[in-house]
Amino acid sequence: MSGFGLFAIYNQAAFLQYAASGWVWICAMSAAVVILTVFTFQLPPQGNGLSLDSSVYLACIFLFGPSFSLTVLLLSSLISFFLERNKVWWKQLNNFAVYSIMICTSSLTFAAFGGEEGPLLSYHLYAYTGSMAVYFILNTLLISLYYYVVFHENLYETLKGMLRDTLLAYLSTLVLSLVLTILVSHNEFVGLALFLCLSVLLSYSFKQLFAMYRSIEERANRDQRTGLFNHSYFETALEEAMRKSKADGSALSLAMIDIDDFKKYNDHFGHLKGDGLIVFLAELLKKESKGTEIIVSRYGGEEFTLLLPAHDTVQAKQFIERLRRMLNQSPFEGVEIFPQGCLSFSAGIAGYKPDVHEKSELVEHADQALYYAKKQGKNLVHIYGNQSPLEREIDFSQDVRDIEQQLNLFMYKDLETFKHSKRVFQYALDISRLLNLDNLTKRQFTLGALIHDIGKLEIPWGILNKKDKLTPEEWEMVKWHVTWGKKMAMTNEKFKDLAPYIELHHERYDGQGYPYGFKGEEIPRLCRMLTIIDSFDAMTTERAYQPTKSIAEAIVELRACAGSQFDPQLTEFFINYIESRAFPSEDITTQRSLQDTPLTH
Repeated sequence: MSGFGLFAIYNQAAFLQYAASGWVWICAMSAAVVILTVFTFQLPPQGNGLSLDSSVYLACIFLFGPSFSLTVLLLSSLISFFLERNKVWWKQLNNFAVYSIMICTSSLTFAAFGGEEGPLLSYHLYAYTGSMAVYFILNTLLISLYYYVVFHENLYETLKGMLRDTLLAYLSTLVLSLVLTILVSHNEFVGLALFLCLSVLLSYSFKQLFAMYRSIEERANRDQRTGLFNHSYFETALEEAMRKSKADGSALSLAMIDIDDFKKYNDHFGHLKGDGLIVFLAELLKKESKGTEIIVSRYGGEEFTLLLPAHDTVQAKQFIERLRRMLNQSPFEGVEIFPQGCLSFSAGIAGYKPDVHEKSELVEHADQALYYAKKQGKNLVHIYGNQSPLEREIDFSQDVRDIEQQLNLFMYKDLETFKHSKRVFQYALDISRLLNLDNLTKRQFTLGALIHDIGKLEIPWGILNKKDKLTPEEWEMVKWHVTWGKKMAMTNEKFKDLAPYIELHHERYDGQGYPYGFKGEEIPRLCRMLTIIDSFDAMTTERAYQPTKSIAEAIVELRACAGSQFDPQLTEFFINYIESRAFPSEDITTQRSLQDTPLTH
């Protein structure tokens, strides 16, 4: 409403008072605005739209004043309204209001700096510069605010993107307003015609530049053999999709597809036929995802990824299952050599959650689900976390043995760390039962607790066993154990999903922890629980060179640090558990209260 109010105040129905000569100029300037609006162009890399019509409005301010400029705005807006009837009416009103605000405020600035209407005067450069600067700042802010309100875009990121992508082109618009002022002052309509020719040519050149950029970008983002997006584009798209999903809470799933027994087909028929099979599946994926938001990419070799915005894992599985059945029923040369007797793929699906901070985690989850689908006999679609309980328990026992073999290295380097890891593992087992965790989450939490200090193997013996206070440099080295531990886990396919427990168990609820300074629910819930368990065991462990707290003292310390170092709700949950162990007579009652305690994610 402020735009319409300013228009009424500054224009004061001036369009009723102009003589015929004034109306000639109003019509000429309005026509120039409409022509330049038609030649709106886009700028790389984001494709932000820009037209040079602002140079006409600014020139009108400098030559004829605000009332004249607003009349030109009114007439050009009416013409545009009839020319663009398919455009949403409220967007046209919004544009009118935005331009009214910019014109009125720039006029006020021009007058405040002592600017005089008429030919360009060099000694009033401050007035011209100030007016153009205000116009540009307001335009950037108002458009960014529009995207924030209508499309819920991040205001800071939108502002930064506009400044980065359009600054040079917008500066050209501002300079052109001075050029138009000079041309009209000295050559009147001939000058306006010359300005239009120059501006249209510039707009056309920008259009060609954008088309060329998009063509190069398209080639850079596409896999040449299949025409699908390539791995590099997938990485960028996944990062952006995760950012958007985290911001608005929308569902997001990632599916990884791998052609079954592709090597057998390749070896039997040769690479040329094998490439034909890859292209065949790529065409099917393109056809079925056309007209949707789904992004299909060739991940590498015979592997493909499908990024499915607004799809939870159940919806994603329904879509991928439909694709799988279609491929099974598709005739293709040489299918008789496949064990299934038809073309098939295996697929793994992972759903995004807010505590997944890195795109590599989501990819790893989907890859693990794909591995499980292959392991179960292929031609299957599996959702990450839906493994059978029996097989999960068998795998779990083997994983514990594998990790304990690595922890045995602590037996000679730091026996206390070995014992600490085993105790934390036992606490985690108890907590996982009390929380009724599913098998997958139980595996991750308990194994993560067992392996959480594995990075300390990289710390020199002298520092790890030092009885005196660590120097700042030594303490910084100790803090690196979470990063080293994560890297060690990432080298083993079976333990990649344990990396968050290793890397984040020293983050604090108040954001003062390390290595990232994550805060509150940015830290995965069970990583917050592991922090509590780890600290409690450290406080109650007997060591010759440090004071040991009793269980009661440790409980007091936990409560004192709840809300700062520890998650308050999880702290109370853990304290209830500890008290049930310390007072066996109350065990049954406390256990029930633990199971009945609701925990938010």
